[in-house]
Amino acid sequence: MAELRWNPLLKTYTMVANNRQKRPHLPKDWCPFCPGEAKNVPDDYDVLKYDNDFPALKQNPDIPDLESESVYKVEKNYGKCEVILYSPDHYITLPELPLWHIEKLVNLWIERNEELSKDRKIKYVFPFENRGEEVGVTMPHPHGQLYAYSWIPLKIKIELDSSKEYYEENKKCLICEMNEKETDYKKRILYENESFLVYLPFFTDYPYGAFIVAKDHISNFVDFSSKRKKDLAKALKILTGGFDSMFHKKFPYMMVIHQTPVNSEKYKDSEKYYHFHIEFYPPLRDENKIKWYASSEMGAWAAANTMAVEDTAPVLKKAIDSYREKEGI
Repeated sequence: MAELRWNPLLKTYTMVANNRQKRPHLPKDWCPFCPGEAKNVPDDYDVLKYDNDFPALKQNPDIPDLESESVYKVEKNYGKCEVILYSPDHYITLPELPLWHIEKLVNLWIERNEELSKDRKIKYVFPFENRGEEVGVTMPHPHGQLYAYSWIPLKIKIELDSSKEYYEENKKCLICEMNEKETDYKKRILYENESFLVYLPFFTDYPYGAFIVAKDHISNFVDFSSKRKKDLAKALKILTGGFDSMFHKKFPYMMVIHQTPVNSEKYKDSEKYYHFHIEFYPPLRDENKIKWYASSEMGAWAAANTMAVEDTAPVLKKAIDSYREKEGI
């Protein structure tokens, strides 16, 4: 059974995907993402889109087992779940890839964004990466994922509505204003190039919860020039390399890409007020200490950062600068 169940309290869907329980325990000496090891993985590739074998969302959706009843509404699990393979090298990680290779990854995200947007039932395209056992990763091969939703997920909707409200009241983009404040303050800036700022936002709820934010008012991958693709590849490599340099270990994180919806009548003008950015949620607060998301955070959405970002930003910036010097970038 796989279906969408409406949560009337939060006005959003929960994906129910019993088929994911059928995922096998893989042998330790075999990886389905390595070249030639599975039917959909060629003998040679740089980056690759791989359709998820156990998707929560499908373009040929399942028939729900239950019918809608009163406040309990059920919908078909329409959408798409893809795995994005970063490299054929089983042991390499994102910051270890050369810049030209990361640019190929950016291009693949953009290609999949363009292709999935052609499906008028798709409303939001969401590339992301989970890295590290601390966030539940069991497959070490370097990869991310991409979900194409048939609705706009709640967190994205709140960001869109907040950005629209700010734009209507102030005649300017909320995230552009954030960029200005962070640039003026300087102390939370970690890195910048011509196209992107990297900083720990004033409000982030993770000690090292960095954002990569477009400097210009860009809303979606469709607005990316060749220069922006190169600059995003560099920002990704430098930030994730800095993460790894900070505690001299592979640094776990959740990385999510936020951009404007597609095929949405309600948010058809969102390019005016919403701004492309990438958010990182790294669960470490020290080398061997986890910043847990517990009852207050999950039950009330009352986030608590255990460390002020004015204290953590210099630590991460020092690690980034050290990594850049080592890599010569």
